[in-house]
Amino acid sequence: MPPSPAPSSTIILVTNEGMGHADLSLQHKLISTYFTLLVEHELLPAAICFYTSGVKLVANGSPVLEQLKTLEGRGVRLIACNTCLGYYGLNEQLAVGIAGGMTDILEAQWAADKVISI
Repeated sequence: MPPSPAPSSTIILVTNEGMGHADLSLQHKLISTYFTLLVEHELLPAAICFYTSGVKLVANGSPVLEQLKTLEGRGVRLIACNTCLGYYGLNEQLAVGIAGGMTDILEAQWAADKVISI
């Protein structure tokens, strides 16, 4: 087995319930493929930050919970905007990651060498 890549200082910002701006089923399919490939290829960011409707992906019923749990288990910080969770009534539905404030997201961005928004 090849050695694991060095830890990344890249973070990913997830601002939608899926990926892109198509029908929700296509958005879910694309985001599922994206997270699956991150896991399979061990392309591990330092953190993934979820805000606006992106917080729906870390809540119960999300189509990508298994991939996100695997990423978290491999050391990727998953930060969900607490204000956004409250806005969507998902505070009690958080299934993976932590509920953080905008300060947590800001600190992750400033510590990163690269920020990818999807």
